[in-house]
Amino acid sequence: MIRRLFFFSLSIALLLSACTDDDSFSASQGNRLLFSADTITFDTLFSTVPSTTRTFWVHNESGDGIRIRTARLERGTQSGYRVNVDGTYLNPVGNDFEVRKGDSLLVFVEVTTRENHQQGPQLVEDNLLLTLESGVEQRINLRTWSWDARKLADVVINKDSVIESAVPIILYGKGIEVEEGATLTIRNTDLFFHDGAGIDVRGQIVAENSLFRGDRLDHMFDYLPYDRVSGQWRGINIDNTSKSNQLNNCEIRNAVDALLCDSTELLMHNTVVHNNSGFGLRAYKSRVTLTYCQFTNSFNKCLSLEGCEAVIDHCTVAQFYPFSANRGAALHFTNNASALLLKCTNTLVTGYEDDVIMGEVGDTTVVYDYYFANCILRTDSVSDSERFEDIIWETPKDSVEGKKHFKMIDEDNLAYDFAVDTISPAFIRKIGRQKE
Repeated sequence: MIRRLFFFSLSIALLLSACTDDDSFSASQGNRLLFSADTITFDTLFSTVPSTTRTFWVHNESGDGIRIRTARLERGTQSGYRVNVDGTYLNPVGNDFEVRKGDSLLVFVEVTTRENHQQGPQLVEDNLLLTLESGVEQRINLRTWSWDARKLADVVINKDSVIESAVPIILYGKGIEVEEGATLTIRNTDLFFHDGAGIDVRGQIVAENSLFRGDRLDHMFDYLPYDRVSGQWRGINIDNTSKSNQLNNCEIRNAVDALLCDSTELLMHNTVVHNNSGFGLRAYKSRVTLTYCQFTNSFNKCLSLEGCEAVIDHCTVAQFYPFSANRGAALHFTNNASALLLKCTNTLVTGYEDDVIMGEVGDTTVVYDYYFANCILRTDSVSDSERFEDIIWETPKDSVEGKKHFKMIDEDNLAYDFAVDTISPAFIRKIGRQKE
């Protein structure tokens, strides 16, 4: 009985000793916390638009527990950062956090920046200060770039109007509707569309030196900004009541269907249409003139002409859509809707597949007329001198073919530069889009 009592007492003593060791805290200035990151950097943000949440860990790898007497933001509530330490929001200060030896705390950080009334992104910086029981102060730097923008929702254009802005414009709701009889002119403006927003044109649109893209400025993954992800906004839909639409020196990217044209007129010059989850340009029974344009990387066709009267000159049409192996053709044309009259000159049409051009006869009783001259075409060669003149028929066996035509096709990071490389026969013959 005495022996059992001794071992029981010894066990209790050892247990208490272990608890005491684990729960011991030190105010020694030699004990410091370690952080999984010394700087927390956010993507560029539009001012007044909340960020996504960033996290980091606070580790205690010393031999004792460490108490954090206070946790606070150096600029208080002035910078727009919000911090949650171990489940407690700093408002604007948090007190008495414990980090036992070998343990960690998880910290969450968000930010909503104020308008800075400056052009271009501005640095917004703060420090999270942790003051330990020992009096030692440790800090984690918080950084983001804030960009002022105008925010508009459900804009209706019912008379001739001009949009020209030195700061970006973010569109919410349906975006912009141009009513029949009205002309919307967009000049020197960057338009950022929230999910579900787009432009519906029943009147006329004339755009020059403008950007159309989604409003996500952050990253899906560390290596992948949302700007490289397709399907971020609806795109531009031009209705059959519209006439004489023009896009000059513009860029349209990461939409669902970048451009849909129904029985209308469209002139595009030196314009890029890139990275869309639907069509690049789908024109139906329309008159289309495309000069020095780029149509690249769309899940459906990059350029589809259905019953159109179309002129294509000095364009690049390239299908390297990365998100699906079921990607459509680079160039598609048919007379299924109406007569097809297509003239394509000085143009590069290429892609991943061995044949990226799809021509189809939809109605044998309707005109189906096309002509290609001085082009590079990735498709099966034909010996029809009336329809094809001075053509380079590209095949996978060529030393320069497909993605080798271009300055950069980075498939790992989904980064593309479709400027024609100097080693390409397209460069030598001045075929494809030539940047102005």
